[in-house]
Amino acid sequence: MTSIQQPTIPSFARIQPEEATPATAAVTTPKSAPPLKFAAENEFMHTLRKRIDALFEGTGRRKRDCWQMYVKSAVLMTAFVTSYLALLFVVTTWWQAVPIAAFLGLVLAGIGFNIGHDGGHNGYSEKGWINKIAAMSFDLIGGSSFQWHWKHGVFHHTYVNISGHDTDIETGILGRLSPQQPRYWFHRFQHIYLWPLYGMLAMKWQIFDDWNDIIRGRIGEHKVRRPRGKDLFIFVAGKLVAYTFMFVIPMLLHPVLSVLGLYVVAMFCMGVAMSVVFQLAHVVEDAEFPMPVGDTNKMENAWAVHQIETTVDFARDSKICSWLMGGLNFQIEHHLFPKICHINYPEMSKVVEQTCKEFGVRFSEHKTFRSGVASHYRWLKKMGQPEVTPAM
Repeated sequence: MTSIQQPTIPSFARIQPEEATPATAAVTTPKSAPPLKFAAENEFMHTLRKRIDALFEGTGRRKRDCWQMYVKSAVLMTAFVTSYLALLFVVTTWWQAVPIAAFLGLVLAGIGFNIGHDGGHNGYSEKGWINKIAAMSFDLIGGSSFQWHWKHGVFHHTYVNISGHDTDIETGILGRLSPQQPRYWFHRFQHIYLWPLYGMLAMKWQIFDDWNDIIRGRIGEHKVRRPRGKDLFIFVAGKLVAYTFMFVIPMLLHPVLSVLGLYVVAMFCMGVAMSVVFQLAHVVEDAEFPMPVGDTNKMENAWAVHQIETTVDFARDSKICSWLMGGLNFQIEHHLFPKICHINYPEMSKVVEQTCKEFGVRFSEHKTFRSGVASHYRWLKKMGQPEVTPAM
């Protein structure tokens, strides 16, 4: 039996982005196309990397193993355990259970934003085993740290907003998020119907997507090796543990329909939170959706410039957003330096923005969370409209 080869990982997926930035991204692409290539790294990224290093050296800040991150993790895990136990043993009425279930869903999203995300990018700690444990919080909340690494850590972070390559902007037939995706008549209503569908994505992810991707040996059009050995054990054990605390234990104590109803409430809130935070960074009016130049399979910009121009920061002045979202409102900084703990992003953003201004690289942000939501709404509406052909 012929085995599927593991894709070649671009250099920045293996080492610190502040140490190297790729000029090429040799990952298996749709229809066996040659690997996409980015323009050669230029002085911009060299300068930015030096300035970020100087920021840490001059302030004594830690890139990883930040005490604030450990405190935040303890708060989130305590909130998870407390709300879960309250649903099991304390609440007695639906009007008590529904808001607690909604809160639990938001806490699970927070665990993914903060603990799982930093761990999955090796930005939580200097120690690999701590990063691994943190990344496995994705398994705890019903996902898969193995699949997340490929789908988000490799394919999304390599090919941001490149249609057919970035698996995070592929929603199937129901949504048109980029100009290169096919448009169907019902997309003219997507700015209305996609919002509630976002709430279904967490359930689809937990129950269907991960299993389907492993069976197919693909994520989108990218071939990915199936998990083996320890990775397979973590995948299966993680799913069993998640299903046990989501379904089995509650059904031993409460009616099945009540458990399923509260599961939907919790996961709907989790799905909306996780989906919207991603969309505000990439699927908005100011984000670019570039494609290779002609038939060359080469991108016009260097990798770092591509990351910045396809990404938008939002609500940078909101400490609440930064805390709850794991710094994902600083998406530009995250995409440039994913292996640095998100606790540092607010200070790093000042350096990144100033360097962009000096080198003429466009730096985009929405001042508030609300303005980011509005921009995403307008983009969905625009992408759903038929293209107007200019009169001859």
